[in-house]
Amino acid sequence: MAVARPIRLLGAATIILVLVLVFQLTKHSTPLVGLKGGKLNHGMMRDPLLDPTGEPEGKLWRAEENDYAPGSKNSARINATLLSLVRNEELDDLIPTMRDLERTWNHKFNYPWMFFNDKPFTEEFKKRTQAETKAKCYYEQVPKEHWNMPDWINKELFEESAQILKENGIQYSDKISYHQMCRWNSGMFYKHPALENIRYYWRVEPKVQFFCNVDYDVFRYMQDNNKTYGFTINLFDAPESMPTLWKETQKFLAAHPDYLSENNMMEWLTDDQLRPEHTEKAGGYSTCHFWSNFEIGDLDFFRSQKYEDYFNHLDRAGGFFYERWGDAPVHSIALGLFEDASRVHWFRDIGYRHIPYFNCPNSPKCSGCTPGQFYAGEPFLAKEDCRPNYFKYVGTH
Repeated sequence: MAVARPIRLLGAATIILVLVLVFQLTKHSTPLVGLKGGKLNHGMMRDPLLDPTGEPEGKLWRAEENDYAPGSKNSARINATLLSLVRNEELDDLIPTMRDLERTWNHKFNYPWMFFNDKPFTEEFKKRTQAETKAKCYYEQVPKEHWNMPDWINKELFEESAQILKENGIQYSDKISYHQMCRWNSGMFYKHPALENIRYYWRVEPKVQFFCNVDYDVFRYMQDNNKTYGFTINLFDAPESMPTLWKETQKFLAAHPDYLSENNMMEWLTDDQLRPEHTEKAGGYSTCHFWSNFEIGDLDFFRSQKYEDYFNHLDRAGGFFYERWGDAPVHSIALGLFEDASRVHWFRDIGYRHIPYFNCPNSPKCSGCTPGQFYAGEPFLAKEDCRPNYFKYVGTH
């Protein structure tokens, strides 16, 4: 019996040591992310959708926010703007969005707002938007040559194609203005003279919400950390809206193999495990994309020869009108193929909603949404989340 007690004590100490080691290992392991029953399914490892605070990649959460805070050595504004394509009749939807972003972020940094419209802005629009911010507001009209249907598009074929898409349930497919908007956001916005000398932009749309106080300059973060593009939400798209987009992309790559980045995101773009029916209908493209109603980007990427050549190829193929190619998949494919994956950043700390989807962080700086929340409404919407695929192949830079 005299020997038994030390053995039992040694066993307890060993168990404690093992538990400590297991905790340390799992603390820094690759997160397990899954969806079950419309809710996030949490394993023993941390889920970056809910708890980004301890992630090795989660630099913004540990940090260095003070380096980019108002009054710091890096607090001077850089060459950037808030950018919104908006119609006069969307003013009442835009005002709450402006208030959200000013309250949570821009009142600390006063970056200018640039509003774009294919029609002249009304005096009411100008007066009410300028009243929401101390920053300078600019009101720009989109040139007709940037907005109108190009002359190589057959209008009758467009109308026939739009009707077929509408019958197949593709939203907005019969509205020519929607096709024009997608084309402008894909390959025209960065050509506007008002943006000629601007480097970074934050795209803001009406009817979106911002939930979290952000206390650092996101534009300076982009610049200092060599980031090209930032997103919050990553979705699957409707494959019926772009049956030939990937086919045209493959043609372009065949003609420009040197444009493919060595550290590309091809696997994310072509994975068929989560939504195999999407990949099949879209000709090999997973349809995963950054939801571009929120994006923070470097205009130099879009002005690059690679992107310009890619957009021109797609534009001549006609899919912005004969199909319903959106700027979100076009931006995402271009970034996934031509840019280094490490230069795309998930802004996990920016709480964001565009109906019906959320990016809702687990942070005391956020209010008005449930941590880990992705969708509002029907549980089937959970399957539209492509972030698990993105983390699987790319990580959480």
